[in-house]
Amino acid sequence: MMTKKEYETAVARTLEYFVKAGIVITENEKTQIEIVDFGLDRFDKEGIGILTYVNTDRCCAKEMVLFPDQACCEHRHPEINGNAGKEETFRCRQGEIYLYIEGKATPDIKGKIPNDTPGAYTVFHEIILNPGNQYTLPPNTLHWFQAGPKGAVVSEFSTSSVDEADVFTDKNILRETIIE
Repeated sequence: MMTKKEYETAVARTLEYFVKAGIVITENEKTQIEIVDFGLDRFDKEGIGILTYVNTDRCCAKEMVLFPDQACCEHRHPEINGNAGKEETFRCRQGEIYLYIEGKATPDIKGKIPNDTPGAYTVFHEIILNPGNQYTLPPNTLHWFQAGPKGAVVSEFSTSSVDEADVFTDKNILRETIIE
């Protein structure tokens, strides 16, 4: 849960990151930024700012901001109503992103496990994205990602997004942010 002031501060910081990355955001888009705290009360460690440009039944485009060392919690995008689940491409615009997926664990990962909830983070095959790098995840791939020490701006291009259907490894997660 976040206070209204915490939410507004996170939106303002998110906008600062977009400006720093040279991403032009319209006045209307500024009002559509979503701050996600996952209901965990540790937004500085696990959270994300999201601006969705388009989300149709065929495609989706988003800009995402993670503050320094902040993580988007481990999750997957399952099949929905016979559709394969979301396929997504992450493209780093600014900063550094540590993306973790299924596969052989990378020794000495650069990321920092953001909480000590047993089993909340289980995949550790590391892919490092710097500005201009991108990576595409197949549908239903278990993954999580974290910004480096300076934060990051990431563009996401995907098939249709149904965020409320995401399956998180940590069962305590709430996808919708509650504001006090």
